[in-house]
Amino acid sequence: MGGRGGESGRRTGGRRSLLAHVTSASTLGKQAQLRDGHYLLPSNLVSENPSVLGECYIQLSQVEAAFRALKSELGLRPIYHQVEKRVEAHLFVAFLAYALSVTLKQRLVALAPGLTPRAVLEKLGTLQMLDVCLPTTDRRWLIMPRYTQPEPDQSLLLHQLNLTLPSQPPPRIKAPQEAAQGLPRLKM
Repeated sequence: MGGRGGESGRRTGGRRSLLAHVTSASTLGKQAQLRDGHYLLPSNLVSENPSVLGECYIQLSQVEAAFRALKSELGLRPIYHQVEKRVEAHLFVAFLAYALSVTLKQRLVALAPGLTPRAVLEKLGTLQMLDVCLPTTDRRWLIMPRYTQPEPDQSLLLHQLNLTLPSQPPPRIKAPQEAAQGLPRLKM
């Protein structure tokens, strides 16, 4: 008769006795079959409804998955800020990044199964928005915001996800004072 058992030591009148409980392998197998497909959730909340405890554990696993996604998929790391407003801003940006990641993941499930948010971000990561700054003869600056044109595989991915890039923004003109503050010095 093989099996697993629990042991407990007990002192009786100066002598120590050993009690052993042996469970047969077949009994253990039956117990395992009864628990198959069920979770055993440890909790110190004995008065709670079991379904409420189950929901709490599901929420806990979702929060843990969110933090793993922030670290791995989005590459966010803890940053130690000294100013409370910066801490709040960092949390806000991290939350927005996670919300966008979840939205993208749901869109991928529906429109492009098999793709991951990380793969899509890597593929579309080469699209850039930049400002083309040209000086004018009257010392102002012509600023033309432009994004790079997508490669054919990027265009296919955007089409598959039902996404379109916005039209190129119109150019704008900056006065010399504004240009001195916001533009890099160009040597020609």
